[in-house]
Amino acid sequence: MAAGSRQDALPGAAVMAPREVPRARSVLRLLARFAAARGIPASPAWLLDYDVIEAFCVAGLPGRAPSTRGTYRSALYELARPVRGEPGQRATPFSGAEAPAPYSPAERAELAAIAAAQRDPAKRRSALAMVVFGIGAGLRPAELTALRGSDVGCRGRQVVVRVAGSRQRLVPVAPRYAARAAGLARCAGEGFVFRPGPADRGYKNFVTNFARTLAAGPAAPRLTLSRCRSSFICGHLAAGTPLDELLAVTGICRAESLARYARHVDGAPAKAALRAWDSRRH
Repeated sequence: MAAGSRQDALPGAAVMAPREVPRARSVLRLLARFAAARGIPASPAWLLDYDVIEAFCVAGLPGRAPSTRGTYRSALYELARPVRGEPGQRATPFSGAEAPAPYSPAERAELAAIAAAQRDPAKRRSALAMVVFGIGAGLRPAELTALRGSDVGCRGRQVVVRVAGSRQRLVPVAPRYAARAAGLARCAGEGFVFRPGPADRGYKNFVTNFARTLAAGPAAPRLTLSRCRSSFICGHLAAGTPLDELLAVTGICRAESLARYARHVDGAPAKAALRAWDSRRH
């Protein structure tokens, strides 16, 4: 069943975004090999049993990061639901990936200089957009690629970004980046701020691959949106932004998820305190 080429031959594929189907097929092939080595039949009713999936994710992925195991399990659960219904047991918790270190002030200045030094004007604006809307607004890759100039506006004296998608929110841009955010938005108009023009914006590495093409010295810091977002979140933690406000502007659901960033910030709330805050809230 995993080898079929038609999307509708894959359980659960009908409710998936098209770009998610290849990954689901790939994970299902890994599950099938794991099951075959243990004499489990390669039919949906057996392969997509939640106990089999759990055994695969816990014991069948040696060397894989906890975050990868969690991603694989989520994909397999989505395939299993049409076949098995909702899972009846709590999944084994996997720790999330550690947050990357935020950029230092010197690195942030150097990244802005690298962006400004790109020869092609469109490339220059896109590199600057990564810095401005990553460090200044904490956008995720999919949020940056979907951002249009018309999504940036003002609320009083603040420059704000309207984030669409599953984590809709209004994000005030950090004052240091506000003027550049407004300028990039004016230049883009109704078009895309990052890499304008036709492109596959659903491609997973759309932002990462662009950043790899930037001209920079060998000792220069590498521009990644994950470190930009980490800089945004850690800046708010260091400034003592109230947790409910910080969750609202980052699109993070639970305060405990901030613990992976808090380890980079002296005086930030401990994981136990963040978990307790979640308990009181919910």
